[in-house]
Amino acid sequence: MLVKDDAITIGQLVRECPRRARVFEDLKIDYCCGGKLSLQEACQKRGLNVVTVWEQLESEDSMNRDGSEYIDSDAMSLTKLCDHIEQTHHAYLKAELPRLDQMTAKVAKVHGGEDPRLLQVRHSFEALRAELEPHMMKEEVILFPMIRKMEVHRDQNPDQPLPASHCGTIRNPIRQMLLEHDHAGDALHAIAELTDQYTAPDWACNTYRAMLDALQTLQLNMHQHVHKENNVLFIKAAELEEQLQIV
Repeated sequence: MLVKDDAITIGQLVRECPRRARVFEDLKIDYCCGGKLSLQEACQKRGLNVVTVWEQLESEDSMNRDGSEYIDSDAMSLTKLCDHIEQTHHAYLKAELPRLDQMTAKVAKVHGGEDPRLLQVRHSFEALRAELEPHMMKEEVILFPMIRKMEVHRDQNPDQPLPASHCGTIRNPIRQMLLEHDHAGDALHAIAELTDQYTAPDWACNTYRAMLDALQTLQLNMHQHVHKENNVLFIKAAELEEQLQIV
């Protein structure tokens, strides 16, 4: 629970809830080396209204752990589900992966000597990012447009066979996406194991703690993301293609 006290230090605020680091990053407030400053002092230094900053911290605290809201993906059209995945999960990854890239690099550089596993965390994250960024591009440029076109065809030309795709069957790109989901899952599992399920050691600085919180949130968001694709979108898209080819 957020207790408003302008004298509380930036470091303590982040220690209580590491994801508050996002607010301070956006405001260019140093919560690591500058964590000893009180919120009031930090706001004065940056020329910020402390009341407004408290509101931003409250907003961050009120968000779901994985940063997303519950939706009934099974009840959505395939087009709307594609849109939702792009606007929610892809948008999240495009913002969060560069942020985590900087954090994992910094923590590995500063603390890798104390805990060599942090170097492995960095390596696993680099592999994860290298997998996810082209993966999203292939979904947005190839797979999702194919799915949207199938729904349009079904609605506008229900009595005509589905035109041949340059990919052959939609199961081909889906098969590749499933494989890449497995690779991403392996990298996330490795990171969780290397960090003792995102548990910070007593000596961890606030940047280290914020990194662990962000990595855990990434895993939670990816679980929802992959579920919506593997268990709903991909299955229904393959079924729709089969129905359209039968006509």
